[in-house]
Amino acid sequence: MDGANVVGSVPDGWWRDRPAAAARLRDALVPVANGGLRKVPSPVEVVLVVEGVAARTPEVPGVTVVRADGSGDEAIVELVKDREPERKCVVVTADRELRSRVGELGASVLGPRSLPYP
Repeated sequence: MDGANVVGSVPDGWWRDRPAAAARLRDALVPVANGGLRKVPSPVEVVLVVEGVAARTPEVPGVTVVRADGSGDEAIVELVKDREPERKCVVVTADRELRSRVGELGASVLGPRSLPYP
């Protein structure tokens, strides 16, 4: 999950408090772990990639938080590369370049509107 891209897709003032916006997204993702997502049946391992000041976002049961050292996009690409080949991987982002990169690695892609957020 491209945290910065998904949060940025909703013009709700997220830029005033990025850590709080990332926490709201994280909390909205908890039901996805047990209930699945459109076109992605449950159970789902939910991984939220955060960067910058949002990297302070703690994990909660059901949502693993990966704190990118630099670019969140690069962290997502590495996660897709490093997954076990037989595991299905779906990346949620609207970033065209990232969609292309992870698609070339065999991941499926959904847009931010596929999520129960905001």
